[in-house]
Amino acid sequence: MSFSLPSFSALPFLVTLAAAPCAAEPVLLELFTSQGCAVSPKGDRLAAEKAVKGDVLLLTFPVDYWDYLGWKDTLGSSAHTARQRAYALARSERKVYTPQIVVNGTQSIIGSDKAGLEQAIQHASARPEHPAAIRVQDADGQIDVEVGDHAPAGEAEVWLFAVSRSKSVTVERGQNAHHTLTYTNVVRKMTRLGSWTGKSAHFAIAREEVVPADADHFVVVVQEGSGSMPGAILGFAAH
Repeated sequence: MSFSLPSFSALPFLVTLAAAPCAAEPVLLELFTSQGCAVSPKGDRLAAEKAVKGDVLLLTFPVDYWDYLGWKDTLGSSAHTARQRAYALARSERKVYTPQIVVNGTQSIIGSDKAGLEQAIQHASARPEHPAAIRVQDADGQIDVEVGDHAPAGEAEVWLFAVSRSKSVTVERGQNAHHTLTYTNVVRKMTRLGSWTGKSAHFAIAREEVVPADADHFVVVVQEGSGSMPGAILGFAAH
């Protein structure tokens, strides 16, 4: 399903840096989905299947622009919708749709396209550049994030995404009525930790401010660009 873009105010966007490099470079999948979209469940399942590998991390962003079809997405967020629209704006696309998967902040794949997603993951994991080093400490009610030296192409940001590993929802109305949908790594809150220039940097924040009660872990992401014009993922780390 596609949705033409109205004008919107871009939301600040959450960035994090990645774990130590392995044989294949780590890949971040961002799934934009909706309980109100009949074709979204296929994308939900496909993305979850691809994220079982240790070098692929999935973040699920339920959007809210299909709520008018008869069912209000119980996990949907205007912040998620703004992030998807910002990706569309950065690529000069006039529409957003569900299910959509954005791979490492640069490649856009129809969420039900298995072959296309496999090819995008393979391409992203073989990229020549290595992710920036990131260290995370979560202790005594405070989260500390350290990002090492790295050379971004320009402007970059650091974000923290609070995540619930699994959520199941029984849809009562709309296109998925009477179906129980299960989501993997659902984003529950997005927090911009700050800008990053490529030099070693430290970010500290109270845990209670960024990790709500319905989240059980978090992911730190470092990304080129800004919340209104997001670019390539420079690194990420799950904690």
